[in-house]
Order: sequence, then structure tokens, then C-alpha cells
Amino acid sequence: MKEKIIQKAAEMFINLGFKSVTMDDIANEMGISKKTIYTHFNNKTELIKETVLSVFHSITCGIDHIMSLDKNPIEELYEMKKFAMLQLKNEKASPQYQLQKYYPEIYAMIKEMKFKNMNQCTVDNLKRGVEGGYYRKNINIDFISRIYFLALSEINNETIFPTHQFPKILIMEDYLEYHLRGIVTDKGKEILNQFINTKTND
Repeated sequence: MKEKIIQKAAEMFINLGFKSVTMDDIANEMGISKKTIYTHFNNKTELIKETVLSVFHSITCGIDHIMSLDKNPIEELYEMKKFAMLQLKNEKASPQYQLQKYYPEIYAMIKEMKFKNMNQCTVDNLKRGVEGGYYRKNINIDFISRIYFLALSEINNETIFPTHQFPKILIMEDYLEYHLRGIVTDKGKEILNQFINTKTND
């Protein structure tokens, strides 16, 4: 039952936001009593923490799977972007923004976890890109990996990127192109242009 509650809570938090969804809402949606939820979670904050960790681990497993496919580094980044878009496809609220605003301690915890995980993935991608001749040899890998993380984190900041002006799917597409154009070699640019042309023809 605990996992079912987490699954339903995650769905509702992503669709409606952390602030607006109550324990009553989750109980009603599941057809159970609120007391049943409280047998597994002491309060809403604890449920949110467990839900966020569950979603994080799910996404991490998906990213690890993509990295295990041994695609070229540019294709790998586009596969990760596609995977991220699938995770956000039903998102009507901005859960990360609301998490930061209303539950800053949980936000800080998950941001640190995301940085450790994503930074390692990005460093590995950059190193393989340099070794394969897709990325320039003179790039500062540690610097670029941190800039990449910071920018992707801020894309969710609706104060800077209001969704009516910057739809998330388009802005992630634009940022990935921006990131890659700064580091690719001529060999890498050929592959990048294939993805850009495919997007243009869609």
C-alpha cells in the first residue's frame, strides 16, 4: 500500500503541484481513508520527501540505462533529453519550483543528490566525447559539467523562464543545442546537425 500511495501522490504532485494537493485529495483519489495514509507517513512533508526520492531514483535508473547503451555522446544527450521530456509530459504545475518555494529543505536535499549524479554523468559524457573526437580537446570538463547542471536547474525557474513564453520542451531543446555547439568538433557538428535537421523536419 505504501508504494501505491507514493505512486499516486507523485502523479498528483506533478500534475497539480505540491502546495495544492492535500492528504484528503490523495485519499479520495485512491478510495482509501486518510488514516490509512497516516499509518505509512507521519505527515505531508514526509510523504513529499518519500515521493521525491522515489521519482529521483526512477529517473536515475532511466539515465543509467541510457548510458549503458554505449551510444555516441551526442546521441546519448539527446536520448536523455527525450527521456526527461517523457517524465514531464503530463506536468501542468512546476513541481521543482514549488518544491523550492514551499519545501526548501527537501529541495536542497534532492538538488545535492541530482548534482552528484548528474555531474558524474556529464563528466563521463564529456570525457568520452573528447576521446572520440566529438568534443574539442581543450574544453574544461569540470567547469562545463557544472555550468550544464546549473543551467538545466534554472530552466525550471518560472521567474526567469515563464512557461507561457518558454515552453519546457522547446527550451530544453534549445539549451541542448546551445551546450553542444560550444564544445563540438567538426566531426561532432555533423552529428549535431543531423539531430537539428530531424527536429526541423518533425
